[in-house]
Amino acid sequence: MFGKKRIVVGFFLFALVLIGMYACERPEADQLVDKAAIRVFFSPGGGCTEAIVNELGQASSEIKVQAYSFTSRPIAKALVDAHKRGVKVSVILDKSNVSTKYSAADFTANAGIPTFIDDQHAIAHNKIIILDQKTVVTGSFNFTRAAEERNAENLLIIKDRGVAGLYLGNWENHKAHSQAYTKRADRS
Repeated sequence: MFGKKRIVVGFFLFALVLIGMYACERPEADQLVDKAAIRVFFSPGGGCTEAIVNELGQASSEIKVQAYSFTSRPIAKALVDAHKRGVKVSVILDKSNVSTKYSAADFTANAGIPTFIDDQHAIAHNKIIILDQKTVVTGSFNFTRAAEERNAENLLIIKDRGVAGLYLGNWENHKAHSQAYTKRADRS
């Protein structure tokens, strides 16, 4: 049974790499993942939020986030906690986070975390966290309570410096065209 799971995960990752290479604006370098440590989670109720919070709690130097929908209090708190213990945290969010309501952009910016808005795409739909340049958290899982409790979602935690390097390069490309989010006077 365990061998079959490994084969399925391997095929899934292979398909993920192929789709990513052809679906992006430009193909990235090939990356072998046969020695990567990979953990897989599903929701609803599959522990995705807890897994993310645990990874954030283990980060020691750097966390880079890209998020479309981000309303999860436990994940936001774990980011702020990491920032408070000296981990360099940076966040890129979709333009939908700039609204009249208090948003994740306000929360992270008010906590002193550099926050950027990617408004160069119809939707900045990435759901990515890169930790210490060696771990990638990704999948369909939005960083929301609904994703954990009601939606059918998936989450991968990939521990591989090569894969993390590819995601880090993509994160930097998006940061280059994103705008710094500035706190509004009425939100301080």
